[in-house]
Amino acid sequence: MNENRILVVDDEPQIQRFLHPALTASGYDVISAATAADAERLIATSAPDLVILDLGLPDKDGKEVIKTVRAFSEVPIIVLSARDREVEKIAALDLGANDYVEKPFGIGELLARVRTALRQKVAGTSVPSRFESNGLVVDMVKRVVTLKGEAVHLTRKEYQLLVHLVLHPGLVVTHRHLLASIWGAAHVEDLHYLRVFVGQLRAKIEEDPNHPHFIRTEPGVGYRFIAE
Repeated sequence: MNENRILVVDDEPQIQRFLHPALTASGYDVISAATAADAERLIATSAPDLVILDLGLPDKDGKEVIKTVRAFSEVPIIVLSARDREVEKIAALDLGANDYVEKPFGIGELLARVRTALRQKVAGTSVPSRFESNGLVVDMVKRVVTLKGEAVHLTRKEYQLLVHLVLHPGLVVTHRHLLASIWGAAHVEDLHYLRVFVGQLRAKIEEDPNHPHFIRTEPGVGYRFIAE
C-alpha cells in the first residue's frame, strides 16, 4: 500500500465506477469530483498527490481547471479525455498538465502514467546530476553523455534537447516547450528546427533511429523520453 491520494475528476459515472476500484486495488486513496467547481475545491482543501482530469466537464472546460489550479498548485495532472484533436492536447499540456491519456484507455497504461507522474513529483524539488537508462548516461555536472560506455559527441543544442527530455522521463514534452526553452520564445512555431535536431540526436543515441527506443514521437504534440 502507498499513501498517495488521487483525485478523479470526471462526470461520467461509468468512468468513476471503473477507475475507483482499479486505483484502490493499486494502493491509492481515491477521491472523486464530477464538476470543475468541486475539483478546484478539493485540490485546494484535500491536497491530492495527483489529479486525473476529464476535459469535458459540465460547468467549465477542463483546460480552465488546469489554468486555475496552476495558479496555486503544482500537483501532477493527467488529462483523461475523449478529445483526440492535437490542438486540445497541446493546449492542456501548455497550460500545465503533465500528461494525457485518450479515451478509450487501458488501465495498465493509465497506472503506468500515474506512477511516472508521481515519481516526477517526488524528484521535482531538485534537478538530478546524473541520468542513466538502458546504457545511456547523461552526466549533467560534467556535461558528458555516454552510450554503453562509449562517449557520445553532441552539439550544444543536441545536449540541451536531450537534457530537457531526460528531465521528464515518461512524460510528454510539447514542441512549444522545447522550442521556447532551447531556441527562445521567438521560435515556438519553428518545428523544422526541432525535427532536424531530434533526428540528429536519434542518429547518435538510438540503435535504430527509424524505430527509436528512447525518444518517442507524440504526433502533432511533442516527444516522450522512455526510461527503463
